[in-house]
Amino acid sequence: MSSVQVVYDAALTFGSVVVALATLACAVRVVVGPTVPDRTVALDAIGTCVVAIVVLHALDVDQSFFVLVAVMLAIVGFVTTVVAAKYLTEGDIIE
Repeated sequence: MSSVQVVYDAALTFGSVVVALATLACAVRVVVGPTVPDRTVALDAIGTCVVAIVVLHALDVDQSFFVLVAVMLAIVGFVTTVVAAKYLTEGDIIE
């Protein structure tokens, strides 16, 4: 195993640990609150962390299919965030 591969594996492991800790911190914010917008932003951040975890996994197993999964998760997370923001600001999703 070359030194470049060792550094690459270490970077993937470090990135995975950092993203997992960020996800855990956001989960605490979802539970603790204190307000609904705080919880909504924390859920959006968890969605972003999940996308990062999927991309890191794609790099780890060298499968590009997982990148497509990450893109789809990002799209769903974006739409969900827009709908939640509209609901929180206006109280109605469909006019």
